[in-house]
Amino acid sequence: MSEKIFSRAARTEAKATDFVLADVDYAMAHDGTSVLAVNAFKEMEMEKVWDPSRIVIPFDHIAPANSEISATLQREIREWVKDQGIPNFYEVGEGICHQVLPENGFALPGKLIVGADSHSCTYGAFGAFATGVGATDMAEIFATGKLWFKVPESFSMTVEGKLGEGVYAKDLTLYLIGKTGIDGATYKAVEFYGQAINDLSIAGRMTLCNMAIEMGAKSGIVPPDKKTFNFLQNRAVAPYEPVYADQDAMYVKEFTYSADDIEPQIACPHQVDNVKPVGEVEGIHIDQVFIGTCTNGRLEDLEVAAEVLKGKKVAVRTIVIPASRTTLLSAIGNGTMEILLKAGVTLATPGCGPCLGAHQGVLGEGEVCISTANRNFKGRMGKDGFIYLASPATAAASALTGEITDPRTV
Repeated sequence: MSEKIFSRAARTEAKATDFVLADVDYAMAHDGTSVLAVNAFKEMEMEKVWDPSRIVIPFDHIAPANSEISATLQREIREWVKDQGIPNFYEVGEGICHQVLPENGFALPGKLIVGADSHSCTYGAFGAFATGVGATDMAEIFATGKLWFKVPESFSMTVEGKLGEGVYAKDLTLYLIGKTGIDGATYKAVEFYGQAINDLSIAGRMTLCNMAIEMGAKSGIVPPDKKTFNFLQNRAVAPYEPVYADQDAMYVKEFTYSADDIEPQIACPHQVDNVKPVGEVEGIHIDQVFIGTCTNGRLEDLEVAAEVLKGKKVAVRTIVIPASRTTLLSAIGNGTMEILLKAGVTLATPGCGPCLGAHQGVLGEGEVCISTANRNFKGRMGKDGFIYLASPATAAASALTGEITDPRTV
């Protein structure tokens, strides 16, 4: 799939390991990276971006601003966006970049989408080739709409069977990362196949592709199908042409797993591939629960948490942050948010929140958090904190008991 997408984008036959100069379809930089990208853009003495309609700037990482410095930097980007005539600017509260782009129809099959954020591979859930780059690379895209790429080699991961009760897309994702390792798919494009993948909702596929980077992959891709096309109906910002691998496509490695073997998973500190079944870590004391992020802050994630918490009270501080304003409105509309608030959770502004350790719930020294985020590196959410990664169901179950808990027991 990647070779076909790059062949179109580079206007030449592109094979794995080739270096190509490719046309980027859509480029994204958020409040955290746009500052650096714009500075580099100005240092290149460029006056106007290549195509304002293909650039997306969401404010999500430190939104609302947590300091006078952040507020000033954000003001400068707002001024630059206005000066450049960029229409796709999403203010504080609109949500996380990796939710905002798909909701607004930019994540399209067959497209080359580049973001100045490592989890831009999320858009591969729609059959795109999506990847993250550094801020100076993004400045080059702002200026020309093009960037050099090495076409990645490809892995195939097939997951047959069905996920069991209390097992979700996040558990599947952590399981695959645990099997592959944090560098097991370095600079590979990972294509996902099998019944368990087909059964995933769009939100579940976004969770899966979001964390492809955590196994070292350049991109994670789910072939588009009817679910994809239904999601994009009346949403897609441009025509698109789905891309599929040939029946006889060659992969560097092919992996096959059974969903029947997967139970709720936990990634333990301080590496994402330090994955264990929940039964091996049950009972560990926690100080905080965080449900949200670009990995698991979507409506179905909040609904799962509400199902666990309905009519009960949390035993530890529990922060819930919807991935977008649209998600929050839907959760209010169907009663999900009322259930969560009555259970005692704290609701914060749609955005990244404490995931990157900037504000809205950072950890104190020695504190333990179970989080639905995608990274548990030391210092990620606060100096000397301990982060366990899990599904919204496991996080919600743990919120009820104050310790890591198997969601199937509640």
